[in-house]
Amino acid sequence: MSALSSRTQDIGLVATATTTYYQPYHLARMFASLDHLSRGRAAWNIVTSASNFEAQNFGEKELPDHDARYARAREFVEVAKGLWDTWQDDAFIRDKQSGIYADTAKLHLLNHGGNHFSVRGPLNIGRPPQGYPVLVQAGASDAGIAFAAEVGEVVFTAEPSLENGKQYYRTLKQKARAVGRDDDQVLVMPGIIPIVGRTKQEASEKLRRLQSHTHIDVLMRTADLWLGSATDLRSMNLDSLVPEALPQTNFIQSRQKLLLDLAARQKFTWRQLIRVISDSCGHLLVVGTPDEIANTMVDVFDQHAADGFNVLPATAPSGLKDFVELVVPELRQRGKFRSKYSGKTLRENLGLKRPLNRFTQAVLSIRP
Repeated sequence: MSALSSRTQDIGLVATATTTYYQPYHLARMFASLDHLSRGRAAWNIVTSASNFEAQNFGEKELPDHDARYARAREFVEVAKGLWDTWQDDAFIRDKQSGIYADTAKLHLLNHGGNHFSVRGPLNIGRPPQGYPVLVQAGASDAGIAFAAEVGEVVFTAEPSLENGKQYYRTLKQKARAVGRDDDQVLVMPGIIPIVGRTKQEASEKLRRLQSHTHIDVLMRTADLWLGSATDLRSMNLDSLVPEALPQTNFIQSRQKLLLDLAARQKFTWRQLIRVISDSCGHLLVVGTPDEIANTMVDVFDQHAADGFNVLPATAPSGLKDFVELVVPELRQRGKFRSKYSGKTLRENLGLKRPLNRFTQAVLSIRP
């Protein structure tokens, strides 16, 4: 990301880091550096880890349970935000004439002591240009949605239909309001997989060609993973109906539920569900002309199922090139895609407010 920051001017730089296997000081320092290097374009995609394979690289046999990971994540984010606040925005004077580098009255210790972390502070770098990097999250389980409502500023989600998307959007915005947040500061960005063709037939042929390159054994292993290894598909009759429930696992519970709910509604066999997982993994798959794809995106936006999209091209770089060259002009014609950036930072371009420094607020609150 640091290298990308030197070769780009406007795009946001979203990096994923887990709260389960990082420490808050380490992560806060890393993202503060990236925000400074990029002049305010950093974002942190907050995850809690999903696989026992990851745990086994950190001295554990398996992940902590689902709720325990989210409890740690809440405290982790609070500590990271506190560390970003330990220097007030105007603390660094850098006055050569007086020889004063920083105003130490504007330096604060965090002195956090909690269930998971004990962190003194301060951070050894100035406050990030954005205050905090943009906080990105992808909560879809009950615990994940609650966490997204509390801390998420951009929220990724997988929604296979307009109705699914509208329900998620309503739920998240309501939960954000319930914890005292402005729901306009919580942006919902569902995934969309566009298969673009100059004609509908060309787009359908692209999808068919992609599907022809996959082998059933690989598809089964992929499906097993997304279903949390709750079953062994190699031992199943693939033409039997998918049951309404599988044993609960510790792996992305929300995605397992989404896929099983979809299978139940559509009365999918295992073979059909495996194909859906391969094609879209629960995201909205749109196969069509640039006009059709743009219309779908505008419809999802206008019906309050999205504030934006996480575009997931099926192929790279060709799929992204098709989207940029063919779909983006259609969105611009409809007044739904900018032609230039209005701000300098990622926050400004997303319409997100810059967070106030908690220590500055504390000083202001005690002044007569």
